[in-house]
Amino acid sequence: MYFTALLARTEDGWEARDTELDDVESLDELAELARAASVDDEPVLVCMEQEGVWFGIVRVDGEDDPRVFVSDAARAMRSAYGEILLSDELLGREPQSSPDLAEYTELEVAEDEEQAGGLDEDPDAAEAVPPGPVGDPELMDDFGISAGVVLALTPENALGEIADALGCAEVLEAVR
Repeated sequence: MYFTALLARTEDGWEARDTELDDVESLDELAELARAASVDDEPVLVCMEQEGVWFGIVRVDGEDDPRVFVSDAARAMRSAYGEILLSDELLGREPQSSPDLAEYTELEVAEDEEQAGGLDEDPDAAEAVPPGPVGDPELMDDFGISAGVVLALTPENALGEIADALGCAEVLEAVR
């Protein structure tokens, strides 16, 4: 089971919103969703978890690039939401481009599918994703949550502990 929420800082504390990511396909789209929830360019945290498997946090500050932390890249890569967070840049690999199928004839597509075993993802690509945490564990330092604390969080209770440290556990639980 997945849970996603936006935590937006306001002058009165933190507000939490449950959010659906079904229409979000990239980190840029996720950042725009977070910016739309921002109050006066205050930080927004997008919190994601796959129950007991992995969690991810995206921090968006105004128009700055989003900062991302994922607790277990290899496990997250096997999920639709994880793929939103795990860019080639974050994983430290060269960007992969997919062929423009409009340039192929039907025969060439059929030949490529036969050689590659279909258009499914390369099975070696999942092996290229490192197990364990990736990203910026310092993304919440200024909120009093150190990199060491972020790295020590477990997927079973990470979002609750983060919300507790931010002083907004009740508002997060209200949208859970």
